[in-house]
Amino acid sequence: MPKLYSRLIVFLLLICGVALAEGTRTWEQTKYDEFEKGTAKGVAIRSEGALELAPAFQPVYTTPSTYIWCIAADGQGNVYAAAGAPARVYRVTPQGQATIIFQPQELQVQSLLVDPSGTVYAATSPDGKVYKIEHHPASGEKAKNALEKTRAEVDPDWTASVFFDPKTKYIWDLAEDGQGRLYVATGDRGEIFRVEKNGEHSLFFKSDEAHIRVLAFDHQGNLIAGSDGSGLVYRISPAGDGFVLYSAPKKEITALAIDKEGNIYAAGVGEKRALNAPPVQAAVITGIALAGAAPPVGQVAAPQPIVPMIPFPALGATGGSEIYQIAPDGSPRRLWSSRDDVVYSLTFDQRGRLLAGTGNKGHVYQIQNPGDFTDLVKASATQVTALVPAPNGGVYAATSNLGKLFLLGAAPDTEGTYESDVYDARIFSRWGRAEVRGSGAFDIFARSGNVDNPDRNWSPWTKIDFAAGGELNVPPARFVQWKAVMKPGNPTATVDSVLVNYLPKNVAPVIDDVYVQTGARFQAVPKPAVENVNVGAGAAQPVFSVNVPAVRDRDSVAVRWTAHDDNDDELTYSIYYRGDGEQQWKLLKNDLSDKYYSFDASLLPDGGYALKVVASDAPSHSPDEALSSWRESSRFEIDTTPPQVQNLNAAAENNTLHITFRAVDGFSPIKRAEYSIDAGDWQYVEPVGRLSDYRVENYDFYIPMPGQAKTEVASAAPAADPAAKRAKRAGADPPPVQEHVVVVRAYDRFDNMGSAKFVVRR
Repeated sequence: MPKLYSRLIVFLLLICGVALAEGTRTWEQTKYDEFEKGTAKGVAIRSEGALELAPAFQPVYTTPSTYIWCIAADGQGNVYAAAGAPARVYRVTPQGQATIIFQPQELQVQSLLVDPSGTVYAATSPDGKVYKIEHHPASGEKAKNALEKTRAEVDPDWTASVFFDPKTKYIWDLAEDGQGRLYVATGDRGEIFRVEKNGEHSLFFKSDEAHIRVLAFDHQGNLIAGSDGSGLVYRISPAGDGFVLYSAPKKEITALAIDKEGNIYAAGVGEKRALNAPPVQAAVITGIALAGAAPPVGQVAAPQPIVPMIPFPALGATGGSEIYQIAPDGSPRRLWSSRDDVVYSLTFDQRGRLLAGTGNKGHVYQIQNPGDFTDLVKASATQVTALVPAPNGGVYAATSNLGKLFLLGAAPDTEGTYESDVYDARIFSRWGRAEVRGSGAFDIFARSGNVDNPDRNWSPWTKIDFAAGGELNVPPARFVQWKAVMKPGNPTATVDSVLVNYLPKNVAPVIDDVYVQTGARFQAVPKPAVENVNVGAGAAQPVFSVNVPAVRDRDSVAVRWTAHDDNDDELTYSIYYRGDGEQQWKLLKNDLSDKYYSFDASLLPDGGYALKVVASDAPSHSPDEALSSWRESSRFEIDTTPPQVQNLNAAAENNTLHITFRAVDGFSPIKRAEYSIDAGDWQYVEPVGRLSDYRVENYDFYIPMPGQAKTEVASAAPAADPAAKRAKRAGADPPPVQEHVVVVRAYDRFDNMGSAKFVVRR
């Protein structure tokens, strides 16, 4: 049990933080989570923690629309984009020349596909339809008039007609089988319709889910469908018989892809909730503006008319996302997961590797095996909502917020740069050598500065010459950053880790405050043995710090202090004291590692004092490098000597006792006094003048004689008793002698108590 307790303490200390070792320290980046904090341009980040050149990622066209929900490419490499805000279908040539070929009355174009003949089918929402868009070149006067129109007008070479009206709220996806028949996935009723080439249609499949979100065909001609509600993946035979292949842990299936071996890949997002619950998040479409979303930076939101609420697929989903692989035999496994990214689209590159377009940081991931992925590129938009293969082995990527079209190339970029995140050494430091593990053609640069924003007058980027030792050659400063510039070659350029050595300037520790409490002490706390633990390069053993409460003890003095060291050095403490009127500090205790101490108050004579706590970082530095600082406490007083009760006298006067005494203390004022007669209850008594505020107080008071009826106490001595005189003259025996014990006690301001007694006989 002690060993287990010791290990538990070590674990708690490690997760709370460790004290760094003295001397040279290191900053290393080698893990994915560390590289992910930097800025990559043309550089991909592998999940095992390495940088490499990414495929070329070039912008093709920026649309006037805010969202692009779906894209498709024809045999000539032209891309067709289904967009919203405003709702349009764009046709973009491989050279980036774009035209509008369709602009519906509905609020968005949700999905489209292009058949082998070049005919475009586009689905709109809400209460939308499937339109058939065909190319019919204009000629003569019509073509001349078209050239005179603005670029925002629909290209007259294209005509659109309603091909199918499902009479339902939403149309989410379209797919085409080998016979040229169209399949339409809809919501609110979770229906899939099949539409023949001539426009005749029928209900192909009815689900108990609210929405059928995505469609794809497997190699056997079965339709694969993903739902929103319970996150189901269906396999539907050509006859319309459905079978649930997989019930995902997520609420919504947002994308499907099927590889050459017949493996099905499905992306799931959102937390599951009750069946037929409302869609993930609503958005208002005019321009389009997401409900509750802020306008882009630098733009002012225009007034928006009231329009129907439209559910946007996966936008606003919580709980992250996952990608599942369903093998041809039906066995599923989770391939990839993220707590932050939401998967919108799946496709394959020319080598058959799975690509995932995500938001809300605009990343495209390449996924191979569980835990094995590469963060390929980051788009200059919030969501990568659609991916589709392009000619020559590339992949077209469409984005939303803003609606853009990119081409992800099949070959690595000609050059890539990666800038690390800014490292804060927290104090002014001297930067030494860099140690880099990698291969291929790359250069490492560094720069430093004393503000956290590198754009605010940092030093220029300086190339690190590893042949000359790898010195950073940047000015000493608090912050540093490195950059990798990678180029193609053989072997492939990769950077596995970058480690920077640095030496912080030693600064003195700081005592933040000192607290002194008289009449208290700290109880001894046993410290568990800390085993040797490897806490990483540049780190020392954990510093054990316990907040020990003080307990009441009137004979002790407790002192506690707070301190910090910007170097995270190990500190030792010394305590000194000095009395009122004294010039020199005297050592009370040294070599303390705890930030508290208590001592016997009687070690110091009564009087006023101050304590000084000195902190030193000597354990972490050589003697000529060690620094210290101190802080003085507020003045406090010690009084352990009780007051004296002097000249106590008690005399019987008639039916009263006349009691007098003096209370004297050598340091502090008399706080209060009490008396007791014959071991009776203690009774408070006031001094002469009633105000108790001095080191000497006199007391003079009368009380009723014990055993007598209470009478009012006279301020002067009572007269002689006439009855006693008559008895004496008559020769009667005197009454028996009565004896009473008077005890008084006095307290000073520190509750020290002195007492005395007096015996009264009468």
